[in-house]
Amino acid sequence: MSICMAASPALSQSFDGNVEFGPRPYYLIDRMSEGPLKDKLLSCGGQEASTSLFSIGHRGAPMQFPEHTVESNRAAARMGAGILECDVTFTKDLELVCRHAQNDLHTTTNILTTPLAESCITSFSPAEGETPAGAECRTSEITLDQFRTLTPKMDAANSAATTVEAYLQGTADWRTDLYSAEPATLMTHAESIALFKSLGAKFTPELKTPSVEMPFNGFSQQNFAQKLVDEYKTAGIPAADVWLQSFNIDDVLYWIEAEPEFGAQAVYLMDEYDIDGYSPMDPETWPNSMEDLKSMGVNYIAPPMWMLVTASAEGEIVPSELSHQAKAAGLNIITWTIERSGPLVSGGGWYYQSIANLTTGDGVMYEFIDTLAQDVGVVGIFSDWPATVTYYANCMGLK
Repeated sequence: MSICMAASPALSQSFDGNVEFGPRPYYLIDRMSEGPLKDKLLSCGGQEASTSLFSIGHRGAPMQFPEHTVESNRAAARMGAGILECDVTFTKDLELVCRHAQNDLHTTTNILTTPLAESCITSFSPAEGETPAGAECRTSEITLDQFRTLTPKMDAANSAATTVEAYLQGTADWRTDLYSAEPATLMTHAESIALFKSLGAKFTPELKTPSVEMPFNGFSQQNFAQKLVDEYKTAGIPAADVWLQSFNIDDVLYWIEAEPEFGAQAVYLMDEYDIDGYSPMDPETWPNSMEDLKSMGVNYIAPPMWMLVTASAEGEIVPSELSHQAKAAGLNIITWTIERSGPLVSGGGWYYQSIANLTTGDGVMYEFIDTLAQDVGVVGIFSDWPATVTYYANCMGLK
């Protein structure tokens, strides 16, 4: 697929608009059980690759690239992610930057080895006995200029470390530090907009829950939510190209009321799993029904993948009650996150918990994706390695 580029020479050299799958989709297909789905996916080998809005880059392509960096998002675009994500928080001088959390600098950057370590809310403490090593460093404690001096790295920490240098290690053995050997490039939210536009992608920023008490330096939660929208307006991005996200339903309702064009595609990220007794199979445990959310003006929900499926008595992956009721209420569903669990031979962990008994190897991944797409009816899937979802979307004709 050829995408018209209006980028700097560096951007143009890094991404020419041609989408590539790489070997991973074929690796996963080879490990599937024999059957019609495997046959269909195999039949698509050799097809021309193209971008799909069904494929969403989760912080870029952080299975191997430092998240929320220019390099991670270029990689995601090359793998055909039609929508890219910037998780948005703010600095001490109230500038919006791309970070998964306001308080993750100690695991996603080199801040602990720099003079800015003095700004950390909690200084590094080494592991001792059964007490793990730890620290906490926030973007809200440094200015944008100071933020720009940091070097991003793979999000990881060694909880058994007794030195800062050792603490900054800890990358999972199924990820890699190969693409962190030379400094990657941090981004402000405004810079992410310019980059994603140049890559031919659309936008799904997530307003992160602040670690600080709001209002902060006179900056209220509504100011935060509004500033996010304003940066798209300033950049001339149409509302139809933006899917705002938040775990805070009040943020979503604010956008619906204050910015209805953007609010029409605002995504409520569902974290009801944190509620004691919650079950996606039991509506009596839900704080809001799907009809309630729709009546509030919510058009998009985004639960984690496991909330959308269950294992049938026949040993198949099937939609959960939540999925059925969301579809009945007319809600669009986006879900997260494929390729975030490492090898699936031991059940898949948190993202596969509702089908752990069926998750016996990597071949299950495309069965899962197929159920989400065909039976649940999701309109997009976040992935830490977008080529996996892009391949499926291309094969099944999902634009």
